Amino acid sequence: MQRAGVALAEAVAGDYREIGGMPEDARLLVLAGKGHNGGDALLAARALLSDRPEARAVVVLCFGDKALRPLAGRSLDWVRCDAAGRVEMMPAEQALAPEQRYALCLDGIYGFQFRAPMDAASRALLTAVNEHRGIRLRAAVDLPSGVAETNADTIFRADFTYATGIVKQPVFSAQATTSVGRLRYLDLGFFALGEPGGTKERVLTKAGLGPLGVLRPAQSDKRTFGHLLVVGGSRSYPGAVVLSVRAALRSGVGLVTAYVPERLAPEYAARHPEAMWVGCPETTAGSMAAGTVALIRERLSRATALLVGPGLGAESETIGWVANLAADSSVPLVLDADALRAEVVAGIRNQAFVCTPHAGEFQRIGPRLFADEKFTAPRGVLVLKGPMTRITDGNTIYHSPFGGPVLARGGSGDILAGLIGGLLAQAPGDPLLAACRGTVWHGRAADLLARTRGQVAVELSEILEQLGPALIS
Repeated sequence: MQRAGVALAEAVAGDYREIGGMPEDARLLVLAGKGHNGGDALLAARALLSDRPEARAVVVLCFGDKALRPLAGRSLDWVRCDAAGRVEMMPAEQALAPEQRYALCLDGIYGFQFRAPMDAASRALLTAVNEHRGIRLRAAVDLPSGVAETNADTIFRADFTYATGIVKQPVFSAQATTSVGRLRYLDLGFFALGEPGGTKERVLTKAGLGPLGVLRPAQSDKRTFGHLLVVGGSRSYPGAVVLSVRAALRSGVGLVTAYVPERLAPEYAARHPEAMWVGCPETTAGSMAAGTVALIRERLSRATALLVGPGLGAESETIGWVANLAADSSVPLVLDADALRAEVVAGIRNQAFVCTPHAGEFQRIGPRLFADEKFTAPRGVLVLKGPMTRITDGNTIYHSPFGGPVLARGGSGDILAGLIGGLLAQAPGDPLLAACRGTVWHGRAADLLARTRGQVAVELSEILEQLGPALIS
């Protein structure tokens, strides 16, 4: 429990940086229930108060002090002893009076044992917390109170939910989405997620990036780290392919060759000479014409992966030759954006591939990847982008708790596709690893950007500058 409290305090303080950092004189509101969740919240407050001598805490014991279980009671004693004079016990009505102001509210009322219905006092408390305008950030321990196997009619609305050691399955339910906020996983050395109904599910952690932060072999050259071909760009969407190429260049891949409309190639080559830019014939509307296939095939035998789609456009001629290219490719594929078409996915035969759709694009290709709710692409990997990006190879579902609203901008998917493509080129035999590692890396960089610059006044391309720090922080 002490480990959970310290980890929770550190995580909350880190996420608070997205809105300028927790004030030194922060006022905390702790909602403590009977058991371990209440103890975790109290110990987190203890750690936050220890780091901030001017901070104060208000504690609401939602079921009274006599209902506290031994460990929760001990946690209360510790926080009151260590922050003597800075912890005030209050009834809920007083703590949530309209004039009260708090930098942080920690919800530790209910844990996994909650079963609806909820008692009237708890329902009134949660309603008051949800409606209170003087709370800057709301954080739930393990589960927002009211979320469990059977949800209550009133649920704590969290900005962040911090899973301590084990992620509880209810946080992924559709009914809980608006209450969970952003999920954070605090690895305390336990397993990450159970296996409900026999379906394996896991939560990705930053440990998966570890191998990218080690020294590279001294006896290596550019061919050691793969060769990625990137195919994309059009007159209508000229910037997407640039973001993908720039992300691929940051992925550690040895070589990048980009195929773009011929009128764009000179400008792109001048701006980003690290990549090899190949100008391709254009349609009258400015997309790449069918003659592009011959140019790609000239170098395909020297490539280790192929990324198709960023900014490609949806002209029928273009989609037609992309489908042929995907069907005949001798290297693993990453399909993104306009390449995510049913006819393209349907033509893939034996090669490994990664699809990176958002919800709308998934509607186009989902019927080709799933039948009777089963994933039917034996060598395929699906990266379903969203507030909680999910990845599956048909055997296991991986949830990524990284990133946030800073990624809700055009170009985010192009950067992710470039990262996954570059990683796949370096390890073409493991598309699932490339997809998971690229997703975590992308999300971690976004978190660092938000903590450095905030969520609002940023440009998406700034994520590229955080890719290096994301590997070593």
